[in-house]
Amino acid sequence: MRTASVARKTSETDISVEINLDGTGEYDIKTGIGFLDHMLEQLSRHGLMDIKVRCSGDLHIDCHHTVEDVALAMGEAFSQALGDKKGINRYAHAYIPMDETLVRVALDCSNRPYLVWKVAFSQAQLGDMDTEMFQHWFQSFGLKAGLSLHVECLDGENNHHIAEACYKGLARSLRQAVEIDPRKSDAIPSTKGAL
Repeated sequence: MRTASVARKTSETDISVEINLDGTGEYDIKTGIGFLDHMLEQLSRHGLMDIKVRCSGDLHIDCHHTVEDVALAMGEAFSQALGDKKGINRYAHAYIPMDETLVRVALDCSNRPYLVWKVAFSQAQLGDMDTEMFQHWFQSFGLKAGLSLHVECLDGENNHHIAEACYKGLARSLRQAVEIDPRKSDAIPSTKGAL
C-alpha cells in the first residue's frame, strides 16, 4: 500500500495528514473550514484515496494560512506515498460536468510543478472560504506533490459547482495518473529514467 503521514507545525497552523493512494475513498477531515472539508472529501471519495486531515489554524485572522498549509502538507504526503513513481500512468485528465458547469483538469506527475489556472468566481466567499484561496490551494498542493497541473472552467455560473468540479476533476485525474500500468509496473514512466 502506498501510504504516508505528514505533520506540519508552525506558529500559524498545526496539521497532521495521512494518505493512502490505494484506498477506497474513506475520509476523516477536520480543517476548521467547512467548505474546504467538503472539497477534500470530494478529493478522497472520487480519487479513491483514504485521507485523514486534522488542522488547528489561526482562523481568527482568516482562512489563508490554514488553506495553504493544509495543501502543502497534503501535497507532501501525496509525493511521499507515490514514492519513486515506478509503473504509474503518470498522465491523466478528466472532464467534470456539474449541471451547468464543465471543468477540465489535466495533469502530469512530472516532479516539475506548474499550475495553469483558468477559473473565475463571481462571489468572494463560499461558506467560510475565500474563493481566491482555491487557486492558492491548487498551487500549493501541486508544488509539494510535484504536479504539472492545468485546471480550466469551460462553462459554469454556480460558484459551488465550479469549485466542486475542480476538486472532482483533480480527484479523477490523480486516481488515473497514479494507477499502476501492469505492462510497465517495474519502470519509471520517462525516457530519462527518473521523475
